[in-house]
Amino acid sequence: MVERQRTVAGKTTVEAHYYLTSLAGSGQQFGEAVRTHWSVENGLHWVLDVAFQEDQSRLRRDYAAENMAVLRHLALSLLRQESTCTNGIKVKRLKAALDEHYLTRVLLA
Repeated sequence: MVERQRTVAGKTTVEAHYYLTSLAGSGQQFGEAVRTHWSVENGLHWVLDVAFQEDQSRLRRDYAAENMAVLRHLALSLLRQESTCTNGIKVKRLKAALDEHYLTRVLLA
């Protein structure tokens, strides 16, 4: 079990999160495994949901959802590699859609 405490705008909330694991080790190793899991969640899945609205996708037939997931991951990777624009992924996507020169820079990064 991991207990998380968070304070936002003066309001504190406490949540308990339970994990099942076959990891035989110390509490420190368990904590590192949990943090690693959430770093992937926050660094990839959250960005895909917010910037690419992946959870809103209505693709369900055949391999369409899988193919679009591959394209989203590729686009995210290319946008992260492009370093001339220091804004977030959502802004970079919009800029690439509106500016052909920037899109070329993203694709050739």
